[in-house]
Amino acid sequence: MNSSLEQGRDIHVSPQVLDAVARALLLDRAERSHLFALAGSVDPMPGKECTGVPRALRDVLDQLAPYPAVVQNSRFDILAYNSTYGQLLCELDALPDEDRNCMWLAFTHAGWRTGLADWEATVRTMTAKFRSAMAEHIAEPGWKTLVARLTEASPEFREIWAQHEVERPRGVVKVFRHPVVGVLQLIGTNMWLGPNPGAKVLTYTPVDEASRERLQELEKLAHAVAL
Repeated sequence: MNSSLEQGRDIHVSPQVLDAVARALLLDRAERSHLFALAGSVDPMPGKECTGVPRALRDVLDQLAPYPAVVQNSRFDILAYNSTYGQLLCELDALPDEDRNCMWLAFTHAGWRTGLADWEATVRTMTAKFRSAMAEHIAEPGWKTLVARLTEASPEFREIWAQHEVERPRGVVKVFRHPVVGVLQLIGTNMWLGPNPGAKVLTYTPVDEASRERLQELEKLAHAVAL
């Protein structure tokens, strides 16, 4: 449908259908506004960011265990995750919603700082990706608020942010150090939920057999914590 709209075809779509499409694709404010503009329709809820993850997608995440899987948006907000990801770097269920953001946790959470094997390289890459994504959201309060929180809380973030590096998303092997199951070598794969890099499912699969076995141990740990 989006391609038809972008080609300028005379297609009439109701605001209700457009809203359903925006929610299904987890479009952010800018993407939602663009969708309604292409359709020549008035958004009944302007400024809304579709952060709710459908039950069907949550079921997919659960079925991917023991492979860690998470739904993130371009701001690195953690929108949904399966049990294995919930124990990969800390106990995510124990955190308040406003702290469930990978940028915030990587710079401020002790478990994330020690769990990321190459912490400095990882946060530099994350910050560069964040800055690149923020170019399309520069006026949005949520992005400004996160930058302000990080600037106040982390001298490392202030230093890296001042360097103005940008980077496009790419898949790489990541090494995690879990305090119970040990070292995990995982490769991240992004599956975009819309036509543009925004909300995505990020999955981690093991590079070697040792990591595969440790992921199974991590899943058992996650279930034990949930009991």
